[in-house]
Amino acid sequence: MVLEFFRGGADGQLEEIEGLIIQMLLDCRHTFDLAINSLIGGTEPETVGKQISKTDVGINRAQRKVRKELVVHASVRGAGADLPMVLSSMSIVKDVERIGDYSKNIWDIADAGMDLSSADDIGVLIKYRDQTSSMIADTARAFRQRDVEAAHRMIQEADGVTDGYDAGIRDLLASSGTEAPDAVARALLYRYLKRINAHCTNVLTSLVMPVHRLDFYDEKKADRI
Repeated sequence: MVLEFFRGGADGQLEEIEGLIIQMLLDCRHTFDLAINSLIGGTEPETVGKQISKTDVGINRAQRKVRKELVVHASVRGAGADLPMVLSSMSIVKDVERIGDYSKNIWDIADAGMDLSSADDIGVLIKYRDQTSSMIADTARAFRQRDVEAAHRMIQEADGVTDGYDAGIRDLLASSGTEAPDAVARALLYRYLKRINAHCTNVLTSLVMPVHRLDFYDEKKADRI
């Protein structure tokens, strides 16, 4: 299991790295909540734009710090460093940073003038909002607690969630009654939600899989080996 890397409380540097990754996930959830509510919750995009940008800068800064600390750790430990674990942690922070980016992309849809807060299927959109926000928070919790059981459960559930977003996109492609701006906004939203789900799942794989199997949730189910 990859996160055995973080065991051994004597290494304060590794504890700091773990804490930075957890904080990045929590900041990503904050960005997501602000962004999605500007699209489906009636929040004016301009009222949250600066906060989203500020939080995103913090996430990017934390990513760079994690990478720097991992390089320092490997350099100081030399032959005693576990290079595969360092590389896997580099992968984890990339996934977390992408969660923040896709959340920001959702705000971009609202900032372009789209408002789905009065959509006929607002209940479905709220369900997607809530399950995605919970997914990010639960990923942070499982990572912090090294909860292997929760990670397995969430990974198993992830494909069903992804199937729902894919079905939404297929419905839009087959529809002749949806106005173009609305269809584009929804297709982008489903795509971004799908990617957030995939990157959360990639983080969870670090709890239950060896380093060479990380990141495979970026692939279609049929393409995973």
